[in-house]
Amino acid sequence: MMKRPWKKINLIGLFLPVSIILIWLLVAETGKIPHYLLPSPKDIIFVFIDFISGGAKLSPYSGQFLDHLWTSLSRVLVGFSLATLFGLLLGFLTGWIPMAKRIIDPTANAIRTVPGIGWLPIAMVWFGVGERTTIFLIALVSFFPIYLNTAHGASSVPLLLVRAGRMLGAGKLTLFRTIVLPWAFPDVIVGLRLGLGVSWSFLVLGELTGVATGLGAVMMDSRMLGQTEMILVSMLCIAVMGFLTDRLLYWVCKLIYPVREVAAK
Repeated sequence: MMKRPWKKINLIGLFLPVSIILIWLLVAETGKIPHYLLPSPKDIIFVFIDFISGGAKLSPYSGQFLDHLWTSLSRVLVGFSLATLFGLLLGFLTGWIPMAKRIIDPTANAIRTVPGIGWLPIAMVWFGVGERTTIFLIALVSFFPIYLNTAHGASSVPLLLVRAGRMLGAGKLTLFRTIVLPWAFPDVIVGLRLGLGVSWSFLVLGELTGVATGLGAVMMDSRMLGQTEMILVSMLCIAVMGFLTDRLLYWVCKLIYPVREVAAK
């Protein structure tokens, strides 16, 4: 029997955001807080609709939603893909091969202690202001949660399972595919989701440096123009896209190893 879609909605989870919006609406309607500090949710909705469809010209970004969204999304995808490639590769190496851990892990952890924002000045020197700096920051900061969680998952494989696989004649690749990867996969999922989350965070930092397009650029320009509504609309877009991409990533991971779904949550 097919489940009804609304039965999957977490009504308890909706309580807090709905309460915040109602309180926000009531406070904004009193007029005690200036509009430029706290616009009404109704104004946010109108500006958001205009940002998508255009026509009303409520902001300089009327009808430009898809352009800015695609620019930001492409930067996140490129930076996160690079972090995933190197994070999984080095994570499995250091988690599975002791010598690789001794070589790579100290340097990786030393670099990890430098805050992500601390890389911004040197990134601007190396790559200039624009696309490459943003992608570099995203790839750098999202690499570490992927790397650390993958290494932890690979290193926690029970030795008994490995010995059993070797006794059955499994080679290194077979051991990795049938034992190490399935066992480490819940940790890999955690690392990927954490990495994707910080990718959206540092997208904004990269786009605040002076790029022409992107949701972060819209936020910075709106601040200079006094368009508080557009700042909040951009924040809302990033929050929604971060949530949707996280759900998509988790869905893909469930397709790969559905048996491990419960452990991956």
